[in-house]
Amino acid sequence: METPGLHTLDYIVFFLYFVLILGYGYWVFRKKSADNNTANGYFLAEGSLTFWAIGASLIASNISAEHFIGMSGSGFAIGLAISSYEWMSAATLLVVAVFFLPVYLRNKIYTMPQFLRQRYNPVVATTMAIFWLLLYVFVNLTSILYLGALALEVTAGVDFNMSIIALAVFAIIITIGGMKVIGYTDVIQVVVLVLGGLITTYLAMDLVAKHFDKPNILSAFGTLKQQADSHFHMILPKSSPYYKDLPGLTVIIGAMWVNNLNYWGCNQYIVQRTLGADLKTARQGIVFAAFLKLLIPLIVVIPGIAAFVLYQNGVFQKEMLDTTGVVKPDHAYPVLLNLLPSGLKGIAFAALTAAIVASLAGKANSISTIFSLDIYKIYIKPDASDKHLVRVGRIAVWVAMGIAALIAPQLRVLDQAYQFVQEYSSFITPGVFAIFFLGLFWKRTTGTAALVAALLTIPLSLGGKIWYSEIPFLDRMGIIFLILVAIMVAISMTSKKADNTKGMDIGVPKPNFTTGFIIYSVIICGILVALYTAFW
Repeated sequence: METPGLHTLDYIVFFLYFVLILGYGYWVFRKKSADNNTANGYFLAEGSLTFWAIGASLIASNISAEHFIGMSGSGFAIGLAISSYEWMSAATLLVVAVFFLPVYLRNKIYTMPQFLRQRYNPVVATTMAIFWLLLYVFVNLTSILYLGALALEVTAGVDFNMSIIALAVFAIIITIGGMKVIGYTDVIQVVVLVLGGLITTYLAMDLVAKHFDKPNILSAFGTLKQQADSHFHMILPKSSPYYKDLPGLTVIIGAMWVNNLNYWGCNQYIVQRTLGADLKTARQGIVFAAFLKLLIPLIVVIPGIAAFVLYQNGVFQKEMLDTTGVVKPDHAYPVLLNLLPSGLKGIAFAALTAAIVASLAGKANSISTIFSLDIYKIYIKPDASDKHLVRVGRIAVWVAMGIAALIAPQLRVLDQAYQFVQEYSSFITPGVFAIFFLGLFWKRTTGTAALVAALLTIPLSLGGKIWYSEIPFLDRMGIIFLILVAIMVAISMTSKKADNTKGMDIGVPKPNFTTGFIIYSVIICGILVALYTAFW
């Protein structure tokens, strides 16, 4: 068993990964240099991403330290049920591909605030743009930096504050190359993070097999279920101490859909990868991403459950404690990384870094896009050239990352950072999804109704958390969504106009699916039914 920290071979492996990413990113940047001076080319990589680059970029941008560290920590504390965020996302991606994406592409939408501006009015668009910028900078970027620095500190002994700076700078270098660089380097990032993740899972299961005298890692899976049966139920009962995090059937027929549809269908950070492609290519990319989502719990949740079983049986007794002697679930994944042999530890460490940097870069690019196209160009310099907008976008990346780096150390007080991200992101989710849902599929929805929903979503969410804290946050989010939809419908019905779309082509798209899309969608749904049936 190796001692904690990285060794010479690990640093060599990590350095090769670093050089590969930067070298390939620079090659993509130079090859596409003519497009880097146009706003659409820089921010959206318009028309240049293949389906595999779109799918890989969706996953690389989505999977980060909050998954490797935070979700693995939730696997240690809660169990397989936390996988609903991943497995239900696979189903959600199919819904987005069928219903949301065609509307965006038909109307040539490049940013989510642009959709709101064309569908409703500038006030709604600007209000939501500000909400998104605040959320991306103060919750998402900050939490990713915090969890990434925590991982580097525990696994490699790198100073926490220095880790934050290093990760931020690495991500900035990738981001300022534009969406093409992000999209194509994300392909390498996904290969690295999946490979490294599988190596860590293998180690965790091998440790379980050896500790319980099992012949191989396949038999170790049965041992995990035997030793921690409560960790293998997807639908938690009300008696579970974690019911407030994952409230039973809500995760498959309730507000988890609101949460996921908002994230995958109305989120600049995610949808941006598909907006520059044609419908067929974009749908192929989304299906590819859905298959990858099915794999994620194997490389992040299972190691957390394995760490829990080993801890319960006398292993990792000291390593799982924080400085005050309290069990810290978020230590599970870094502790496992420290047990990998030299070389393999470098691959796993590179995988973790790849997830962190890819997610930071994707988030920073979206911040840059919204600020440059929906704030700066609209209100500060309407006549700005594309070259000027690109320069402003790059400055926005530096500023946003700097703010997040200053705030990230304050998150050390958290127990499960993944749940922190989910809960506080949900403060604007009900309003955003209500606005998009009705805006996409009900022509009578008015700008006044959308603005009211935008202004009410945070006060209602905050009030729900303060006065009804005993209600699980997913359920609160679902209730607030229904309240806001009812308010929007009531306000819109008072409008004399029956069609408030301002000429936009909205509504349920025609079922023009390729045979491949149908087959792959059926396979994904079948796998999901099998998983939930097996681990109900």
